[in-house]
Amino acid sequence: MTIDSFTEHAHGNHSDRPDPALTPLTRAQAARLVRLCLTTTAELGLEVTYKGDAALVPVTPTPSSPILGLSNLARTLSRYGEHDWPALIKEHFTQILQQLRHGPPDPPTDPERQLIQRLVPRHALPDNWTADRPDFVPGLVSVPATVNEDVVTMYLNPPDFGLTWSTAEHFGLSNLRRLTDHVEYVEHDDIRLALITGTSFTASRALVLDTVLRESLHLETPPHGLLVSFPTRDILLIHVIQNLSLIPALGLLLNLTARSHTHDRSPLSPEVHLALPTTPTHPATTLTTGACTTPAAEPNPISTQYTWHPATTASVDHTPLRLSPELESLTKLLATQEPPPPPP
Repeated sequence: MTIDSFTEHAHGNHSDRPDPALTPLTRAQAARLVRLCLTTTAELGLEVTYKGDAALVPVTPTPSSPILGLSNLARTLSRYGEHDWPALIKEHFTQILQQLRHGPPDPPTDPERQLIQRLVPRHALPDNWTADRPDFVPGLVSVPATVNEDVVTMYLNPPDFGLTWSTAEHFGLSNLRRLTDHVEYVEHDDIRLALITGTSFTASRALVLDTVLRESLHLETPPHGLLVSFPTRDILLIHVIQNLSLIPALGLLLNLTARSHTHDRSPLSPEVHLALPTTPTHPATTLTTGACTTPAAEPNPISTQYTWHPATTASVDHTPLRLSPELESLTKLLATQEPPPPPP
């Protein structure tokens, strides 16, 4: 067991501040969590250390060495008293060790039926595994996966089981469309947001947004687009843009997204996105990020109905978020369609 200076120092003299990696714990709580995790894994025979990146890493790395993420564990423990932490941590790592001893699942025997496309943070995967894959939105890539008894396995080299990337993606998207959603509505003043849940692939259903609108929300393509966020793997938030109420809707969506991404398990993205219906001026085979347009590495079957843009942009002088150029243009268009005020 190795406890490095990061753990011993408890992040300096600001132990009551939020930990930058293990949210929503404070720095003191995060330091205690790491110490408990290192003690427990040592008792279970795992030689790991912690270097400050929300994961336990092998003391002597090998190609087959596991990296044990702590983000979900931190979020789970935040809901319990600290006196319960040792037992919860031991149960967590005992289950992980059982999975490691069983080894990785076998490749899918029927990929056409088994693969499901999944959104994954690019930074969570080795660079060389995803270097040639385009972003769906900045920072998120789409990969084929399978699920068996709540264990999700991602496959980053489909040729290993005889498929090209495009074929594996086609199978994954087809099966993703077959999932069903649970829909609730969040209403505040005159604002309405759709809160979609159901499975650990719910956020990934953004990849097939047209299906979600048609089958779960019973909507045709909204002419002015949507505000969309996927703060965690099992949540998809949608606001249908109709008029200038999109401005307060954006504020509510930013608040809910940030809260969920910070406190809930399986965080995915803290951003709110603008999804615009595909038009000749918004080609479906490109990804737009502000003023920069990046061609996809190969024809992308995902973005056939919508183009995705940031809803806000951060300014260089750290002033509050601003509307992205695309959303600002849309608000100007909608302003011209507002009815005139009633006469005094």
